[in-house]
Amino acid sequence: MTQGCAIGERREVEWRTRASAEVQLQIETLYRSQKTLDEVVRWGLAQKPPQLVLDVVVQDEYTHDVVMGHPSGVYLVYDTT
Repeated sequence: MTQGCAIGERREVEWRTRASAEVQLQIETLYRSQKTLDEVVRWGLAQKPPQLVLDVVVQDEYTHDVVMGHPSGVYLVYDTT
């Protein structure tokens, strides 16, 4: 079992930009498959070119938002605890 920082319990994508139906399906499928930050980072490193963590926004001592790029050009923000 993979150990790592858990992604927030909400398992729905909240869209704050427009994206094609194809991109939305790709991202929603990806998001549902990722349970830990370790899985998110490994996915990013496997992309060509690699998608690295762009920023970490500290919400409080337990919660951080992790920002990554997606090959489609949108940004992914993961709420982690």
